[in-house]
Amino acid sequence: MIENPALAKLRDEIDQVDIALVVLLQKRFEIVDRVIEVKNKAGIAAMLPDRIERVVQNVVARASDTKVPRQAVEKIWRILIAETITYQERVLGQK
Repeated sequence: MIENPALAKLRDEIDQVDIALVVLLQKRFEIVDRVIEVKNKAGIAAMLPDRIERVVQNVVARASDTKVPRQAVEKIWRILIAETITYQERVLGQK
């Protein structure tokens, strides 16, 4: 099967965005490592429900100004936050 050149170009663009997202996730987790240090010293739990809801509300509100479906943003961030909490709990030795 011969691939459509226009589609191949668009897929390449998506691949580049995916790479950029991974780089941003790495930066986010580097910050999370610093958060873990602070939480560990202060005896703060990994999961803070009020903070989770504020983060989700903030990104969903930002999505309102974009073409990204709000429901998709909320799902993605809830997964991201859940994975971040799992990571924090593992490092902090909680759960």
